[in-house]
Amino acid sequence: MRFQYSLLAPRHWPSWIGIGITVLFGNLPASVARPIAHGLGRLLRVLARGRVRVARRNLELCLPGIDAAQHAQLLKQSFASIGEGAYEFARAWWGSTRGLLASPVDGLETLAEYRRQGRGVLLLSGHFLTLEICGRLLCRHIKLAGFYRRHQQPALEWAVKRGRSRYAIAMFAREELRAAIRHVKQGGVLWYAPDQDIRGKDSVFAPFFGIQANSFAATHHLARLTGAAVVPFFHHRDGNGGYVMRIGAALENFPTDDVIADTTAVNGLIEQMVREAPEEYLWIHKRFKTRPEGEASLY
Repeated sequence: MRFQYSLLAPRHWPSWIGIGITVLFGNLPASVARPIAHGLGRLLRVLARGRVRVARRNLELCLPGIDAAQHAQLLKQSFASIGEGAYEFARAWWGSTRGLLASPVDGLETLAEYRRQGRGVLLLSGHFLTLEICGRLLCRHIKLAGFYRRHQQPALEWAVKRGRSRYAIAMFAREELRAAIRHVKQGGVLWYAPDQDIRGKDSVFAPFFGIQANSFAATHHLARLTGAAVVPFFHHRDGNGGYVMRIGAALENFPTDDVIADTTAVNGLIEQMVREAPEEYLWIHKRFKTRPEGEASLY
């Protein structure tokens, strides 16, 4: 992204201070940064009481089959994971991944086959704390573009595109739908996470962990417009400072004529991802904030 000198105006300085801290953090050695990151996670659990309540409530709603002690342990692990995710985020955008351990990506042959066919791929993930670092590691093997929401703060918008352009071949905002469609129709891979509560005409209510959730329906529409395969990207930490990544099988008989059925299938994929690494999911997001008409708030 081309830098504009107007971004140096004093009103942008607070954003630049934050960006500078992120750059420094992302370039620290892991042996130094990870203890700091874990401390940040613990501090956040103490200070961000509102987000702690949201995370606790989400765990109660989505994982009712575990007892209170297990919920408490998972909540603690989740905030530790947020701290580590902050370092991974910074490292993905601004640091080096040289020497970073990662198992071979299972299922790459699936993407290779679609590439041979000239067929595009919608590569789905969820808002996991390893999203950025594993996206960068995946780009060692394939070329992909990303889908994102614009930031209203111009300096942060520049940082988002500058950071991700280090590994993604393109970044498309939601307003750049035509360019994203063209990329996929030309056989490209479009990577995004459609699992947050985003209001708008492209959302429908579909079950997520058995609860009606306001869900982004773009996967259904993009697949219909492009003929792309819808393929899940699973990723999580391996417990030894490295990462496990897997390309899953494409959704079968997708898309259909039923946007809610298709969005339910997408939500089901993300549920599967969450169950594999629940401590790494972004539980602090109010996933069920928007309710169907007449329903009371869940928070």
